[in-house]
Amino acid sequence: QVQFVESGGGSVQAGGSLRLSCVVSGSFYPTHCMGWIRQVPGKEREGVAAIDSDGTSHYADFVKGRFTVSRDNAKNHLDLQMNNLKPEDSAAYYCATAADCGWIMAVLSNFMYSGQGTQVTVSS
Repeated sequence: QVQFVESGGGSVQAGGSLRLSCVVSGSFYPTHCMGWIRQVPGKEREGVAAIDSDGTSHYADFVKGRFTVSRDNAKNHLDLQMNNLKPEDSAAYYCATAADCGWIMAVLSNFMYSGQGTQVTVSS
């Protein structure tokens, strides 16, 4: 089993910033990809950003230029810096791990682990 401790969600006005953090433990392979997915109630989950163990990052088009994903391999720690937030970014954000970043970005649930989520609410 893989355990996740997510933090950093909250409420902010449009244009503001938030930083999400996640620490992963348990049966986690440090060479695996780490990333974030999100879900709005009633909608499909979508991949937001992911980063390989070598630092290669991947972003959904709707967050490029606004969000930055980073990780500390020594601490199994993952961050998501979110700037210029928009109301449409409001969602539950989940930390995730998988052998391939493409699986996280495509939200292939059968091939990844994910946490309990942290809520982000952006008001206009």
